Amino acid sequence: MTRSLVPSRGAVPVPRGGGGPALIAVAHGSRDPRSATTMAAVVASVAASRPDLTVRLAFLDLSAPSLDQVVDELAALGHRDVIVVPLLLGNAFHARVDLPALLAESANRHPLVRLTQTEVLGADSRLIAALADRVAGVSVGFPVPEPVSMHRPTTPAALPHESGRAAVGVAVAAVGSRDESANRRTAAVARRLAVTTGLRTEICFATVEPSINAAVDRLHARGVEQVVVAPWFLAPGLLTDRLLHHAPRLVHADVIGPHPALTEVIWSRYDAAIATDLELSA
Repeated sequence: MTRSLVPSRGAVPVPRGGGGPALIAVAHGSRDPRSATTMAAVVASVAASRPDLTVRLAFLDLSAPSLDQVVDELAALGHRDVIVVPLLLGNAFHARVDLPALLAESANRHPLVRLTQTEVLGADSRLIAALADRVAGVSVGFPVPEPVSMHRPTTPAALPHESGRAAVGVAVAAVGSRDESANRRTAAVARRLAVTTGLRTEICFATVEPSINAAVDRLHARGVEQVVVAPWFLAPGLLTDRLLHHAPRLVHADVIGPHPALTEVIWSRYDAAIATDLELSA
């Protein structure tokens, strides 16, 4: 559910010709500079796809610019309507507590600026398709399917698994949480990837059990001979390095990164926030 601070936009449709709300895409942040570089590339693709709208990148922590800096900048430029999209794959503490608190502080500083927090990216089917593309791009004899089209977001080319390719399996690697229910929701990503690709999959986490080695053992027990690690991460960083350290002999697919499907999902969250507000205001 979207969260809005300050009065409603009302029932008048938001203009698109340069007059739509600004977009702040808020990433987690990392001490690893590769993370910020990747997220900058993601947001550059987002901005390029709708050049008539103002788009900015901000970080919750550890990287610059911070969210309050970006809100201050947009307010100084005269923006009075801002939609904030959390670039997060899970709806955990950062999305439910940290980000709303930061937005409340910004709203106190800029009472005339409307700030709307959208839903997180989550396990959107388009991102599952992007993950399948990353798996298809590794050197294990897979044909590389066409990139997921922004107009064909939910049905990527399936990866064949006949003729011996059932011996290939995928360890879907995510961050992990102390919240078991969150881990169960993340585990569904592996099951959905199996449906999308036809390959055998297991879930593993970088910070909690099951570990990557446990997932590999499970896949071997299921008859898999070669394991591909599919990182359920938007950007590389310390945790993806940890996965590489613990499984250096495995093939590791790329993170999702600046994939067309990610661009589409971000704009989908932005548009949904506007549509929801207009429905409530009608």
